Amino acid sequence: MTATTSASRAAAARRSPSQRVNVLHAAERYALVGLVLAVAVFFSTWPDSAATFPTAANLRILAANQAVTVLLALAVLLPLVAGHFDFSVGAVAASSSVVCAGLMQNHGTPLTLAILAALGTGMAVGLANGVAVAYLQMNAFVSTLAVATLLGGFIQWYTAGQAISNNIAPSLVAFGSGTWAGVPRPIVVVAFVALLAWYFLNHTPYGRALYAVGENDRAAKLVGIPTRGYTLLSFVGAGTTASIAGIVLTARTAGATADNGTTMLFPALAAVFLGATAIRPGRFNVWGTVFGVTLVALSVSGLTLAGAADWVEPVFNGGALAVAVGLSSYLRRRALGGGA
Repeated sequence: MTATTSASRAAAARRSPSQRVNVLHAAERYALVGLVLAVAVFFSTWPDSAATFPTAANLRILAANQAVTVLLALAVLLPLVAGHFDFSVGAVAASSSVVCAGLMQNHGTPLTLAILAALGTGMAVGLANGVAVAYLQMNAFVSTLAVATLLGGFIQWYTAGQAISNNIAPSLVAFGSGTWAGVPRPIVVVAFVALLAWYFLNHTPYGRALYAVGENDRAAKLVGIPTRGYTLLSFVGAGTTASIAGIVLTARTAGATADNGTTMLFPALAAVFLGATAIRPGRFNVWGTVFGVTLVALSVSGLTLAGAADWVEPVFNGGALAVAVGLSSYLRRRALGGGA
């Protein structure tokens, strides 16, 4: 009896380190999810925001308003998986919005053709970025920033600094402001794109190869992966996704503005890097990105409803981005065996 008890204790002692590792790993994977829930509970009970924050109306508005941010975050995600930044996605979304709204207002273009033109704009910019980075070996940081500046100039020229708000198709506006079974319609688009991106990155040979390119470009070449072509397609995917964000933006605002899209970029970047700390720590991933957007959105909404000053939102976004980049970089190095 004593021998059996001793053996059981010894076996339990051997299992304990493994169990602790599993618990820590699970905590690391879902810490961001827990933080989202904690923020939601906090602002739902904090006296300054409790009356408004947890209401269905506020949550619907919040979800619909974040549709563009989620789509831009997914656009940023694709080149980052391949190891490259794309700082042009905000400008691509803004340009696509201007193209879509401008064609309807100034040329009476049917909605379908206006949407196709907006999508074509995003694909063309993504193709140009991909060629510059993959085949001309230009630095992605510099080249995409240059493209963003160029697109900002195009927006100013085309709009003359004025908003575009006339002759926008009523069906597009109704889509942007309507709901299906209580769910904002733009969120349905976001869900479809997110599911498509998740399946693509995690359940197709291309997605797995794209991760391999981002983790070690030279090793990927040695095993026969066409790294240039894969990098090119990641930028095309980013441009296309950003143009979808631009169309949704047109639907939400019933037009387009002369904004160059820079302000939309940083919340998306913060969300992607926050997302790399969760679900698959050390790797950029779709669902972590979605939770990253949710955390930033809930925090900013709660602070705003509580009466925070206007400067709080940019400070929060900048701080979240800085913390997320540092933490995700550490987790990425650890995941790749680089240590602390």
